[in-house]
Amino acid sequence: MFAATKLIIITERILLDKITALVEEMGATGYTYSAVGGKGSRGKRTQSRAHVSGLQANVKIEVVVSGHDVAEKIAEALAARFFEHYSGIVYVEAVEILRPAKFRVE
Repeated sequence: MFAATKLIIITERILLDKITALVEEMGATGYTYSAVGGKGSRGKRTQSRAHVSGLQANVKIEVVVSGHDVAEKIAEALAARFFEHYSGIVYVEAVEILRPAKFRVE
């Protein structure tokens, strides 16, 4: 097993394509996302209240990167570019991974 960092981003569905593009531009090799609901400072969101397009739903995007410094740079870029006008939360977790070459971890 190899040490890595997982960056978790919870934000509005409308930002998914822009955020995943930024994440890849900053060195991530991939990501996983899923629709989520919850409640925070900007109110309550549920999947059932989303419009047909899903653009008012929230998503959780998980990204495994080589280390905390990469995750921090991505998080700072996301906050600066998106989170003044859109809801969003970012947090990181230390993880252990198999097959480090998939994540540029050695």
